Amino acid sequence: MSRATPVPTTPRARRLPLAGALRLGRPSAIWFKPALSVVASVAPPNLLLLALGRLDLAMYTMAGSLCALYAHNRPYAARARVLAWVVLGMVGGLAVALTTASLTSGAVVLVTVGAVLAAVQKVLCDATRVGPPGNVVLTFISSASLFVPQTLAQLPGHLALALAAGAWAWLVGMAPGLLRPHGPERRATAQALDAAAAYAATHGADDGHPRSRAAAAAAIQAAWQALLTSGDPAARRALEHLVVRAEVALAAPADTDPELLRTWSRDLCGSGPIPEFHEPRDADELLGVDAELAVPARPLWTRLGPLAPLAVRTALGCALAGYASLALGVGRPYWALVTAASLYQANLTLTWSRGVQRVVGNILGVLLFAAVAPLAHLGQPALVLCCLAFNFGAEALIGRNYWLGTVCVTPMALLITEFNHYQAPGQLITERVIDTLVGALVGFLVAVVVTDRRSADRVEHALAAVERARERTARLSAGPAAPAALEQARRALAAALADLRAAVDAASGEWWQRALPQERVVRAEQAGHRTLAATVRQLGLRGAREDVRP
Repeated sequence: MSRATPVPTTPRARRLPLAGALRLGRPSAIWFKPALSVVASVAPPNLLLLALGRLDLAMYTMAGSLCALYAHNRPYAARARVLAWVVLGMVGGLAVALTTASLTSGAVVLVTVGAVLAAVQKVLCDATRVGPPGNVVLTFISSASLFVPQTLAQLPGHLALALAAGAWAWLVGMAPGLLRPHGPERRATAQALDAAAAYAATHGADDGHPRSRAAAAAAIQAAWQALLTSGDPAARRALEHLVVRAEVALAAPADTDPELLRTWSRDLCGSGPIPEFHEPRDADELLGVDAELAVPARPLWTRLGPLAPLAVRTALGCALAGYASLALGVGRPYWALVTAASLYQANLTLTWSRGVQRVVGNILGVLLFAAVAPLAHLGQPALVLCCLAFNFGAEALIGRNYWLGTVCVTPMALLITEFNHYQAPGQLITERVIDTLVGALVGFLVAVVVTDRRSADRVEHALAAVERARERTARLSAGPAAPAALEQARRALAAALADLRAAVDAASGEWWQRALPQERVVRAEQAGHRTLAATVRQLGLRGAREDVRP
């Protein structure tokens, strides 16, 4: 008789990685797109202000311009909405910050408002899954704006500058769609095919490659999410057939030709037409996609509850970091506040890794600033050009590791402070290093104290959701269910399995807590994957395997 793994009540600590936090990853397939986009978004407003002799207003246009960093992985129909919300969120945070700055100069009040804003921005970005760079850019702009001298009369003009630059950033973000209107969906589908090919190449040997199936399943799930937000039904349908082929590879890896999947992936990454082939089964397996499109989106408020510990961590950590900076009497307290805000991830282990990355990147970044400062001080045109170069470098490198991108972000942020007037490099460097260390230390200590005690509970809930979804799918498979209903149940099970893996990964990196039911998780994932494979075959996808064989 099987038993669930016992769940001890004694909390246990986990080792925090060091070297692994600095390991470089592979560059993103589209690393150059956000890098070029941010330059195209930032350059015109800054050069126009330079020509007008009002570079002191660049802080406000930068707020809108930096919105071009977001939503590069979204289909253009969804990107238009996300970018619009990011611009509104950026301008809204800026409005709160500037209004507060115009009403009070009390540093403690300003830090407190900045900490609350940081927590709100963190929770909303995580709940909406807006994607990188997340809340950090929003928090940087709003926190820095709190300490800019301001009057209420200046507020409308400064917000108008930010909104105008944000509108330009929206256009920059949407412009690639004129050349490749389905680029994001094609890339997501290509990544699903590549991940499925990697799994198929192992012939399903999960024992030797324990993460390959999970990675393929996650890539397929991400592809479906991209296709569900695509605005072109015809292109979406053609790409759906390819994602189905990736699912077939997951269900029958031994009968799949990985090279054919990789060929399709390469074709998708090019500019040619979407690969087509004869479909033997009509589109029964895709009816569930249409059914899912008709389901209303999950309300935002239902996703906010689990993020409460993260909100408390962010608000308390940012506030205490800012207060500590004020107590030391050095630097700009918003630097310490932003450092703390940038640390908080899904669990303590990831927060620790981000702290290590932030400190290493900032220290190297101030050294780079010391080397570049003489060149930047040759004149305001040189200052603007150096900032643009660092903008490009930050986005080109940050995908490989956060610390590498921060090496460019740090001198860029320091140069922005000199748009009003040049400052002594030695003082800027000293203040930035101290505030970075204060923000990282205080922020991490708060993360240790404010632990997410409910992370293990979320694993239990995710396990229950997987079991319910699997039972429903199995029940429909055993009866005369319509293909659309069965396909919708299968996709719900796939989503539940993806949520379970995410919950386990998040809880596994948390600090003092009870042990996770690893045995139950493994059994649930194995049973869920077997049910998915059986359902794929029942829907007729077994016949489609002929399309992925040589």
